[in-house]
Amino acid sequence: MFSLGRQYQHLNHAGGCACHSSDAQQLFARIGKEMSRRSVLKGIAATLAVPALGIASPAFAQKAEKPIVLRNVSIFDGINSRLITGRSVLVEGKFTKALVASADDVADADVIECGGRTLMPGMIDAHWHSLLAGISQVTAMTADIPYVHLVAAQEAERTVLRGFTTVRDVGGPSFSLKRAIDEGRVAGPRIYPSGAMISQTSGHGDFRMRNDLPRTSQSTLSIAEQAGISAIADGEAEVLRRVREQLMLGASQIKIMGGGGVASSYDPVDALQYSEAEMKAAVSAAADWGTYVCIHAYTSAAIQRAISCGVKSIEHGQLADDKTVRLMADTGVWWSIQPFLADEDANTYPLPEQRAQQQSIAEGTARAVELGRKYGVKMALGTDILFNPKGTATQGRQLAKFARWYDNVDVLRLLTSGNAELAGLSGPRNPYPAKLGRIEAGAYADLLLIDGNPLEDISLIADPDRTMKLIIKDGRIHKNTISA
Repeated sequence: MFSLGRQYQHLNHAGGCACHSSDAQQLFARIGKEMSRRSVLKGIAATLAVPALGIASPAFAQKAEKPIVLRNVSIFDGINSRLITGRSVLVEGKFTKALVASADDVADADVIECGGRTLMPGMIDAHWHSLLAGISQVTAMTADIPYVHLVAAQEAERTVLRGFTTVRDVGGPSFSLKRAIDEGRVAGPRIYPSGAMISQTSGHGDFRMRNDLPRTSQSTLSIAEQAGISAIADGEAEVLRRVREQLMLGASQIKIMGGGGVASSYDPVDALQYSEAEMKAAVSAAADWGTYVCIHAYTSAAIQRAISCGVKSIEHGQLADDKTVRLMADTGVWWSIQPFLADEDANTYPLPEQRAQQQSIAEGTARAVELGRKYGVKMALGTDILFNPKGTATQGRQLAKFARWYDNVDVLRLLTSGNAELAGLSGPRNPYPAKLGRIEAGAYADLLLIDGNPLEDISLIADPDRTMKLIIKDGRIHKNTISA
């Protein structure tokens, strides 16, 4: 026998056994599922600590015992448009210690002869989904959560081996993965986590089906909410609670949904989401913690509402008009844009209405980039590869497409020091407060050695297996094929 809590006393009616009522069965299933989930997650935490998992390479497992000197390199420092020559890069611990004269010897240091190749900062993807990029949407909604995390850990290693040493994660439960990477248990990029995407009912982060409605006080959370992918919040009080929950979990910035999109089934692109009061509640809660809100929005109306409420970064925005882009420039709002071009690298969607929305957004991408350049908006570049296991390998290739509108050096600058500036907008919530996206004294030692000159040939970042001979993150070598 057991004692039912006050919330469930209605189950114990007429002195009969409540064990087989539908409500009780739902309660037991939820409790059992949660207990199973917790035990499996504990097992994963222990497993990830064991090298036998096979995620970390032997090179990754070795911490540098001595300073490292990268000699005979041409340096793109993340800022200047000309390569720096006649200098070696000294790495000590996690940081770039100095740029020293090539002829200088550094006592008690390991020297890596780089053969005149180009050294550049590790790249930053400003719009990434660490838990959701490498799985299908069906898998995300149906697989055991531990499985999703294990796949994400494998994808994290592949991400850093593509030259992306930092990602700004704008939706998904990446906190545990971030911790494992930061602790050196698995290989992967630095993660700036947003946690769950906060969405209104019927918003872009509401992945429920029609037959899941209506939600009542007796309803369980949806699968996406249980997994930490999204958090549904209606009204100022609920928005405040969900934002504060993500901050408690360790969010460096907050992601909310301000308009419709392609991936979800029940919100058209032109739909406005979240009232001004609700948006301001999210912005206020984030500001109280010294950080900011970024927003999923495509249309001018959604962007204008977001700006008026204090949102600091627009994610996507391909349908913005001239007036709205001028407003973005005047208010200093960031524009995090993606190469949505409806080409061979695009996310794939099963429904014809989703594909139609995707085509409309693709047609706006070129116009959006041109308007952003025209008015001098602060731009950041990201991929937003989502539910696309085959597409993750195209991460560098997709971002190289921005060379259609920018000079090569400007693309590289945006992917390094530029995206780092947006990441640093999280202020005291910044988990990596040293300089990112630069090669200079005191910056994190995130370094890529490219076989060729990407300032002349931007496609070099699209073929990392061939062109990236040395990949260092946090002063730790993840790949070294210089002699291969």
